[in-house]
Amino acid sequence: MKILLLGYGKMGKTIEKIAIERGHSIVGKIDLQNRADMDQLQSTDVDVAIEFSSPESAFDNITYCLKKGWPIVSGTTGWLEHRTEIETLCKEKNGSFFYASNYSIGVNLFFRLNRQLARLMNGHGYHASMTEIHHIHKLDAPSGTAITLAEGLIDEAVDLEGWKLAPENGQNYLQIVSEREGEVPGTHIIRYESEVDRIEISHTAHNRAGFALGAVISAEWLPGRHGVFGMNDLLKNLD
Repeated sequence: MKILLLGYGKMGKTIEKIAIERGHSIVGKIDLQNRADMDQLQSTDVDVAIEFSSPESAFDNITYCLKKGWPIVSGTTGWLEHRTEIETLCKEKNGSFFYASNYSIGVNLFFRLNRQLARLMNGHGYHASMTEIHHIHKLDAPSGTAITLAEGLIDEAVDLEGWKLAPENGQNYLQIVSEREGEVPGTHIIRYESEVDRIEISHTAHNRAGFALGAVISAEWLPGRHGVFGMNDLLKNLD
């Protein structure tokens, strides 16, 4: 499969390594310094694009690929105010767009556990909160994974109206603490606190390989399909 990489930072390099190990070829590695090189590629040169760039570049990158007719897998967070526009364009172009805030299979199982625990905690007097920790280079806060976890928790909780980024407070809001330190790939902790005890669930990534592998598997799955997809669609096929 011919893969175009959009964003060639640490994540892009890890995706490249895994893609090559799985027998794919990389036809382009596009970053801010060489974005014009993308214009030299013909429609038939690319089977699928994998986009891990920046919040500022993601919308233009995804739009470009959809207009070019290239299926695109995106893992960039911090741009989702434009998601409706992208989904509309995808439908207009009969394109293929796959988005996830996190491509790790473990994290996506954690999303399911999060929802189940939130349902169980209703009515027992516990206060929910969340902490997410990432490397100092991450530009958005809270993380896309934290937002997905928050949305899942809030959907199941009867006493929460939404989430707020600490230190902003709000009654009936889930508070998310975002910490940036070192080269941490990603840690997410959900706490339920009462006067007598605390319950926690957490996911800690040891490296970027799990995210990269999930992105490559998604890229292998996407070509030939048309529409807007996410990890739940992929996991149904893997179950």
